[in-house]
Amino acid sequence: MKLPNLNDARVRTKNEIEQIYLDQQYDSNTFKGQKYFLKTYGCQMNVHDSEEIAARLESLGFESIDTIEGADLVIMNTCAIRENAHDKLFGFLGRCKHEKEKNNKDLIIAICGCMAQEESVCNEIMTKHKYVDLVFGTHNIHELQDLILEKNNIQTISVYSKEGEVYENIPYKRDSKIKAWVNIQYGCDKFCTYCIVPYTRGKQRSRKSCEIIKEVKRLIEDGYLEVTLLGQNVNAYGKDLNDISFAQLLEEVAKTGIPRVRFVTSHPWDFSDEMIETIAKYENIMPYIHLPLQAGSSSILKLMGRRYTKEEYIELFNKIKKTIPNVSITTDIIVGFPNETDEDFKETLEVVNECKYDSAFTFIYSPREGTPAAKMEDSIDMKTKEERLQQLNKLVNKYSLEANKKYVGKTVKVLIEGLSDKDKTKTFGYTDTMKLVNVVGANNMIGQIVDVVITDAKSFSLDGEIK
Repeated sequence: MKLPNLNDARVRTKNEIEQIYLDQQYDSNTFKGQKYFLKTYGCQMNVHDSEEIAARLESLGFESIDTIEGADLVIMNTCAIRENAHDKLFGFLGRCKHEKEKNNKDLIIAICGCMAQEESVCNEIMTKHKYVDLVFGTHNIHELQDLILEKNNIQTISVYSKEGEVYENIPYKRDSKIKAWVNIQYGCDKFCTYCIVPYTRGKQRSRKSCEIIKEVKRLIEDGYLEVTLLGQNVNAYGKDLNDISFAQLLEEVAKTGIPRVRFVTSHPWDFSDEMIETIAKYENIMPYIHLPLQAGSSSILKLMGRRYTKEEYIELFNKIKKTIPNVSITTDIIVGFPNETDEDFKETLEVVNECKYDSAFTFIYSPREGTPAAKMEDSIDMKTKEERLQQLNKLVNKYSLEANKKYVGKTVKVLIEGLSDKDKTKTFGYTDTMKLVNVVGANNMIGQIVDVVITDAKSFSLDGEIK
């Protein structure tokens, strides 16, 4: 089998790839007794990709291990959204190099994910990190078993520069037996000027709705209580197909009867009235929406290529709040975009003051090579950006605490997911509005949706007791 290099545009057809999944029967004794360590960086899509990677490794006989010490294979599934992801990867690579040189010369070191799709990263690995054995990208995870089986002493870079078709029958080793990710689309066509995703994940490709529904029904049969419909821009689902809209897909998933339905991540540009009405109509579609703002200034939004104004965003926000009872809305905000003025940042604070988000993920702008924004001249110094981030976080945390305090004394339904990391006498779970709850007295209720009385509120979590 000829392995493609970084610049190959070879793409298998949809039928070829689906047949690969049906035909792939690997000897599970091939690497029996050998251990793998898998480290995941980044978004929910990467987490779900790692579930596929784990399934593929275990089809060869590998067993999971929690540390690189003692591992025969280390795989890093990378993120490319921000510059610190690059620093984290190469910092961790130093540990892997030490382990390989000092303790296990046969250790296989592999890198995959979004960062692997960046040519500059691949070049850096080829020239400065020759101890890395394998690099593969987001478009050819399905070749992982073959890449490992065919591994020799030569560094292998197998990254497709062009995405393939959407395919089905993907194997997963799911992290949870309670809730599951369900991919509904891959890639993104929005090309926000700061975002690397369209370059690392490719153009938007939607799965057929009938295949998505089949997967949800199988999960119900396996006892799952919650699914999260997953994509880079879920509410653009179906625009590349002669199929149903995302609102219609949401309705079809709700009709399967699964107790909880969620979705991430949405783009305000594609958030339709039909979507809002569908969410309000079905009790098993959770009243939680992540609605990225990115900036509160219309001029910055235009530079970002976000395709909506501050006023249009607020109008949408208010429509969602008015139509969906008890809805919780969270957001993403970037500060320090090139040449963001004090007035621009003030407008962002004004939007936060108006929307009073339940929580927000906040970031200092990080230039990504190859994106239009990376070529913009930037007159803002890092100290100013850091001060703006601190000011924003203080405001976000204020409203997050206010939102959580409203739950104190109320009885809410919580899906209990597992034991608390900090206190094994407690369990943790999430409300329908995606509030993290630490619960006393629910150790025998993991995997159930139970009534919990909220006793205390913090900025980022709630405390409660079984009613």
